[in-house]
Amino acid sequence: MNAVSELYNRIENLHLWEKSVVLERNQYLAEYGAVEKKLYYVVSGSLKVCMRDGKEEHIVRFGYQGDFITALDSFISGKPSDFYIQAIKRTEVKVISKAAYLSFVALNPANRQLWQDMLEQLVLQQLEREKDMLTSSPKDRYQRVLKRSPQLFQQIPHKHIASYLRMAPETLSRLKKS
Repeated sequence: MNAVSELYNRIENLHLWEKSVVLERNQYLAEYGAVEKKLYYVVSGSLKVCMRDGKEEHIVRFGYQGDFITALDSFISGKPSDFYIQAIKRTEVKVISKAAYLSFVALNPANRQLWQDMLEQLVLQQLEREKDMLTSSPKDRYQRVLKRSPQLFQQIPHKHIASYLRMAPETLSRLKKS
């Protein structure tokens, strides 16, 4: 069972989505320093989750069609986020408030388990990424991400992929050619 699609279907069947929002390219879904009070489901398009270090942007995650996305640090803690979420291209998302979502999760143990499963998947994905960043050469990072997320290379501009992989765009171009 895919926790994400099952969670989406349950929210959809209960008509809990509060609205749909269309973001144009480069428009922000969530801003740095804001307290996140919404959970989003990506209907179409793609987004990047980023943080800034001085003037440098670091992409830590992407969201595609069929993904849930939020500034998770703030969504869980209720504190201002260290991240921002920005549309890479025209993107549509469905929106549910944190309060409505937490009420949905509390409805029954199965909903709570789906949320737990989704969080566990997210943690495992982040650990894989962390291993990539700490131990792999640029070539190994590229190959591991290509194997793990081939859709990335069809949906995301290469300059964003290079940032995500912590390499120069020229390095990514060389790796793709070899």
